[in-house]
Amino acid sequence: MQILDGKLVSKAIKDQLAIKVADLKAQGKKVPHLAAILVGNNGASETYVASKVKSCAEIGYNSTLLRFEDTISEKHLLDHISMLNENPDIDGILVQLPLPKHINEELVISTIDPSKDVDGFHPMNVGKMVAGLPTFVPATPYGIMLMLEHYNIDTKGKHAVVIGRSHIVGTPISILLSRNTNPGNCTVTLCHSHTKNLAELCRQADIVVAAIGRPDFVTADMVKDGAVVIDVGINRVADETKKSGFRLVGDVDFEGVAPKSSYITPVPGGVGPMTIAALLQNTFHAAVGLRGKQN
Repeated sequence: MQILDGKLVSKAIKDQLAIKVADLKAQGKKVPHLAAILVGNNGASETYVASKVKSCAEIGYNSTLLRFEDTISEKHLLDHISMLNENPDIDGILVQLPLPKHINEELVISTIDPSKDVDGFHPMNVGKMVAGLPTFVPATPYGIMLMLEHYNIDTKGKHAVVIGRSHIVGTPISILLSRNTNPGNCTVTLCHSHTKNLAELCRQADIVVAAIGRPDFVTADMVKDGAVVIDVGINRVADETKKSGFRLVGDVDFEGVAPKSSYITPVPGGVGPMTIAALLQNTFHAAVGLRGKQN
């Protein structure tokens, strides 16, 4: 069993980007600039955005963080996005989700200029991804593909079972794994809460991607020996031994599943760091142009 170390791979990607940014500066060219919008004071969102801003600084990107109270009107938020769209110095825009209930997330995402949509959620970019055209791929699936590539994991002809069909992770990773690329060329089964015989399907999988949002959902009896296990879940569970009162666990019962796996991602330290690395990659592509680049 080998750990898929997201921190290690993420650092390698950020180191490469830092070199590219330094080269841009040396040539007197513009460096990438990411604008992040944070609405309200959701603890997890605060952590995610802070990590993204910190990563920008580490590799030499410029970043702008716009913070708003959760009482902001939908129109006011959309107006700020429009201003970022029109600002030529801003290369990438991300709006941290979730948003307050009175704001239509789909409308917000659709308002972002597709050429600055480094989260890859705009319908135009989703359509391009499905068609296999150069575009911004959602950061978590993109990060998973970068990790598989880094560890040179053979995916050709393998059966991948994806648990969870969200537009952020499950559906896009199922598309990416099935494409005629490397990594890719998998036969993919996309499962969800209404899938019958889910455990049986998982046991057939060479690659399991768990993105269902349920702590320790995938257990050892659901995984065959030698499977590659990608755990996307980040769940808080009560733990009185921790100062915070909780600990983070994935969607996979790591202790039970790891001994049966050939490769497995830990939580934390697996897919999470890769999501940020992929976002930084997307932002670089937004700054220098996507022409000829297939994510």
